[in-house]
Amino acid sequence: MKSLAFYNKEGIGDVLLLTNGVTDEDHLSYERKDDITVITDRTNGQVMGINIHNLSNYFKLEGQGPVKLTKEQETHVQNLIKKAGFDLEIEIDQEEKFVVGFVEECQAHEDSDHLNITQTRVSNSEVLQIVCGASNIAQGQKVLVAKPGAVMPSGAIIWPGELRGEPSKGMICSTRELNLEDLENKPGIWELPSHFQVGTSLADVIKTY
Repeated sequence: MKSLAFYNKEGIGDVLLLTNGVTDEDHLSYERKDDITVITDRTNGQVMGINIHNLSNYFKLEGQGPVKLTKEQETHVQNLIKKAGFDLEIEIDQEEKFVVGFVEECQAHEDSDHLNITQTRVSNSEVLQIVCGASNIAQGQKVLVAKPGAVMPSGAIIWPGELRGEPSKGMICSTRELNLEDLENKPGIWELPSHFQVGTSLADVIKTY
């Protein structure tokens, strides 16, 4: 399973949280062995998350919120899961989640008076269908995309979903949603200068302002 990693010792305790999606809370079951809890969706048997309790007994981890693990730490977590008796393979998702995108197509949603369906390129090899409700979205724009797995400043995680029956894999962001009103404070999505390359990280975009 490819998972996002979260850690906040002050907020939730000494627990590393690994998650790979969301489902109805009523569908979840929990199984704990030693310091490992596996969270499963009972309706389909899919593992939705793994919690590693008392993490500091095994290694130190800095950060509050989304965290990246070293290869050594990832291997340590894998060994802890195996030692507890769970036959699961994990992979920590280390991919950059906030990147510059290019809106290649933008068409009005047939079942909405304000939504648009975009095909937005986020790398040389990846185009995401993203449904967007901003009035200023248009074909040919450079925009800032929160890819699936992105954690917004509000704490919300962007997961693939549907809007009015259309699949949507990500979010085209405004500066307000990114807490970047000091860079620009306008309604609608953040329209970036055309010189930015597709796939440029948000951190690198901010450096130029």
